[in-house]
Amino acid sequence: MSTKLVVGLDGHGSGERALAHAKKLAEQIGNCEILVAYIVEWSPFSFQTAEENAARHKRREEEISTAMERVVDPAVAQLQGAGMSVKGIVRHGDVAETLNSISVEEGADQIIVARSSEGGISNRIFGSSTSNLVMSASVPVTVVN
Repeated sequence: MSTKLVVGLDGHGSGERALAHAKKLAEQIGNCEILVAYIVEWSPFSFQTAEENAARHKRREEEISTAMERVVDPAVAQLQGAGMSVKGIVRHGDVAETLNSISVEEGADQIIVARSSEGGISNRIFGSSTSNLVMSASVPVTVVN
């Protein structure tokens, strides 16, 4: 039976640290698959004009493509180059909720995320997405510095 690890990337150095930890853990485990995930934060509750709603689907597809190309594909290539079994996933949604959903859908054993984003949000100490994930996840969550 293979162990599955979900790694939440954020496009910053903190995500790289989570990826490095997952790689190290997978090497120790042996028979392991890594699911590299990037969540485009998106709220279904934003109020938009009719024109914005018409263009919404196209924007979502473009965001998924960009995130896959810039963040997920390079991480997948790095891990595949090290001989690891890996799959990339990009979705829209609430970060904590969506990472947990991915872990449940994929039968993951653990989620690995970084302590906080380095995206310049000064009020994040632990990271609201990270703390929400820790409090609500269906599987164990490892938080790296």
